[in-house]
Amino acid sequence: MEVAQEWPEPIVRVQSLADAEAIPERYIKPPSERPNLNPGTAMAAGETECLPVVDLGGLRGGAAERQATMRAVSDACREWGFFQAVNHGVSPALTAAVREAWRQFFHLPMAEKQAYANSPTSFEGYGSRLGVKKGAILDWGDYFFLQLLPQSIKNYDKWPTLPASLSRETTEAYGDELVKLCGVIKEVLSLTLGMDEGFLHRGFGEPGACMRVNFYPKCPQPELTLGLSPHSDPGGMTVLLTDEHVKGLQVRKADDWITVQPIPDALIVNIGDQIQVLTNATYKSVEHRVTVNATTERLSLAFFYNPDDDLPIEPAAELVTPTSPPVYKPMTFKEYKMYMRMLGPCGKSHVDLHKAA
Repeated sequence: MEVAQEWPEPIVRVQSLADAEAIPERYIKPPSERPNLNPGTAMAAGETECLPVVDLGGLRGGAAERQATMRAVSDACREWGFFQAVNHGVSPALTAAVREAWRQFFHLPMAEKQAYANSPTSFEGYGSRLGVKKGAILDWGDYFFLQLLPQSIKNYDKWPTLPASLSRETTEAYGDELVKLCGVIKEVLSLTLGMDEGFLHRGFGEPGACMRVNFYPKCPQPELTLGLSPHSDPGGMTVLLTDEHVKGLQVRKADDWITVQPIPDALIVNIGDQIQVLTNATYKSVEHRVTVNATTERLSLAFFYNPDDDLPIEPAAELVTPTSPPVYKPMTFKEYKMYMRMLGPCGKSHVDLHKAA
């Protein structure tokens, strides 16, 4: 698949539209895809079920506590594909600092942000759309995308130097802590599959990591659009630092959209498509989306922990049996993510294209 060199249409920063009386037509979703922001039932409001909360401090306890925590992680990933992690080991002071520094970036003058405008060749930098399909209905959000791992592809020229609070050291320290956390969760998922703790480490090869800082401006007609359309994450695992005050993330559970209630200092962990493939669908990535707010902006930081770009990803031989044949065909992550970059968020269609005949 050929990499697009330029965006198909002129880029409009969503933040520049926040004070309009109505949203432009290209952001209006079809009626079937619009959020229900004034629901008549508790289920429609996503109030009857809550995302599992797992205290990862149990992994540092005795044998019984460790086993119980591992089961909680496994159950959450099998049933939901998501969980909120507390006592995860990442400093609350660090998460607060990185979140506030990036919030300040989005409040810089537009000209200063535009200096980091991105292109579809790598998506690194300041952006306002995720797919390159011409005429696509767009999402109500801007973002900043950074490569973190491997070190060979990290390009500091793409990293902002303003505001002063947004130091390279703060962002890198945050990324380093999440790499450690993802390593721990990989070991837990490996063991709860009945494998040795290095099972998913080998499946990932040399891991990659990147971060997308999402900024969802207030929206004059939030009932007509979405901050981010339904999708599953194409990589291995995602760790999300949410806005501490404003809800917006919704997770699909059967036919319902469950609104995630933010917990102070928690991190939200979700399974990506590549772990679904490696585990032959034992663990599944799950669709999620983001709603927007009529009066308040929202910011989140999504950290993506991924397999080696060039390593073919396929169901592990240990999990394939005569009664459980491989569900997916081999494909490198580099090939796989090109579908996302071409089409943008499209439900579970990307991983469904990967299915074996």
